[in-house]
Amino acid sequence: METTYWRKQQEQALFPDIAWSKPENKQHAGKLLIIGGNLHGFAAPAAAYQESLKAGVGVAKVLLPDALQKTVGRILENGEYAPSTPSGSFSQKALASWLDWSQWADAILLAGDLGRNSETAITIERFVAKTNLPLTITKDAIDYFYANPGAITQRLKTTLVLSLAQLQKLNKQMGSTEPLLFSFGIAQLANWLHSFTSDNPCTIVVYHQQSILVAHQGQIISTEVGEQTIWRLKTASCGAVWWLQNPAKPLEALTAGIFEQFKTDGAAGRT
Repeated sequence: METTYWRKQQEQALFPDIAWSKPENKQHAGKLLIIGGNLHGFAAPAAAYQESLKAGVGVAKVLLPDALQKTVGRILENGEYAPSTPSGSFSQKALASWLDWSQWADAILLAGDLGRNSETAITIERFVAKTNLPLTITKDAIDYFYANPGAITQRLKTTLVLSLAQLQKLNKQMGSTEPLLFSFGIAQLANWLHSFTSDNPCTIVVYHQQSILVAHQGQIISTEVGEQTIWRLKTASCGAVWWLQNPAKPLEALTAGIFEQFKTDGAAGRT
C-alpha cells in the first residue's frame, strides 16, 4: 500500500531543480569544515575532503589532531591542526580550535577515524552543544553519542549518516518502545523512520536492502543504489556539500546528492 510520507526516487531525479541551481562559481559554493582523524588513522577525513571537492564545494578545510602534523605534513592540502592527547586523539584543548574554525565554515562534517578517547568524547559533546551550524555526523563519530543520544537526535540542523546497527543502538539507548529490527523490509523501515523523525528533528540517512533512505520530519525518500559495502563516507561528504548549498531543504538536497552519486556517475558498488 502506498503511503503519503514515503516516496521512491528511481530513474528520474525527484528534485532536478536542486541540481540545476548548483553553484558554478566556487565563491558561492560554500565552505565545509571536516573534522576527524587520530594518530593511527586519517583515511576518513582525507577521503571526505576529496569527496567534498567532487561534490562541488567551494572550499573545504580538514581539521586533524596535531599529532598527525609530521605524518601528514604536505600530503593533505588544506589541512589544519588542533591540540591532541598523548595518544594522538583530539584533546579537550582542541575545542577552542574547533569553535574558531566553525566561525569560518558554513557547515561541518564529523568524518570519523576519531579513535576511542575520553577527552575526544568530551570535546565532541561540548562542540555539538556550542555550534549551531548544519552538522553531518558519520562513521565512528556516531559512536560517541551512545551515552547521550539526545545530543544529536534532538539537535536541529543535524544529519546522521549511519549504519542500521548504529541506528538500532541509538534507538535502544534512547529507551524507545518502538524496536528497530534487521529483519525489517523497506516498507517497515520507512514506517519506522516516519515515526522516529516525526518525534526527533534530526535527519537520518541509512542504507538497507540495496536502498539509501533519507528521513526528515516524517518524510521518507528511498533511492535504490544496488549492493553497497562502503557508502557512509561518500554519502555523508556529498550530502554535507549539497545541504550547505541548500540549507533550508535537507531532504531535497540529500536526495538530489544521492541521485548524482549513484544514478548519474555510475558509482554504484564503488567506495
